[in-house]
Amino acid sequence: MDLGPGRRCAPPRFVLRGVSEKNRDGKRTARERLAVEREKQKAADKRRRALIVGASVVCVLGLAAVIGVVAANSGGDDESDSAGPVVAPSGALGKDGTAIPVGKPDAKATLTVWEDFRCPACKSFEQTYRPTIHELTDAGQLKVEYHLVTLIDNGLGGTGSRNAANAAACAQDAGKFAAYHDVLFRSQPMESDDAYADNAKLIDLAGKVDGLDTPAFRTCVEDGTHNSWVAKSHQAFQKGGFNGTPTVLFEGKNIYQDRSMTPAKFKQMVEEANKGQ
Repeated sequence: MDLGPGRRCAPPRFVLRGVSEKNRDGKRTARERLAVEREKQKAADKRRRALIVGASVVCVLGLAAVIGVVAANSGGDDESDSAGPVVAPSGALGKDGTAIPVGKPDAKATLTVWEDFRCPACKSFEQTYRPTIHELTDAGQLKVEYHLVTLIDNGLGGTGSRNAANAAACAQDAGKFAAYHDVLFRSQPMESDDAYADNAKLIDLAGKVDGLDTPAFRTCVEDGTHNSWVAKSHQAFQKGGFNGTPTVLFEGKNIYQDRSMTPAKFKQMVEEANKGQ
């Protein structure tokens, strides 16, 4: 439209507004699509991380299960076969001949103990209950049947549990088991220290027991005379379905797992068992 000299009509404003609104709408739609895509990506990343973590947990649990199975089953028949014939120590008792008795045979109460000479919990039990057990066995009220196992060897590696058990069986041959048993627990190294794998160390500790350090004892220790018997004892432990050491059974009950148990309470139980016979 011509409005006269020097004056022209500007383009209709509604046209400019329409283009601007379309641009804004397009930008808004693009931003929204980008936001949606970002949210989708975040969700996908989250699911992927969850799957990775889940898979890692399963692998760790699976590895733990495998380690548990290996530890539970190691020290079995192969160990017994490789160690030679089974030679039980003098006076061994029980169905499998794996129990070393301490105390008078006609004692009316019996305590059954499964122990590992490398086991810290076993040492703790011995420190706490040793005076009471000695008192009751000396009085003829209690007999103890000790079973020796190699749980720590199987879990941490080494041969200290086996070698110490063999040496204790050699001490049984000499009639010195109880005294040497106590020396081994008093002198117990750290659980991770396989010091009892050294037969020279075991022979040196025998010097703490009067009359034990003899040529016969040394030969028995150095030759591993009772190694296969120790393996057989450990197999009996596994077959018994026990969970750990020490396992301390009195009248069929694992009293070590009883948090209310004390030496005084145990002594009362033994005395009551003697009265009831």
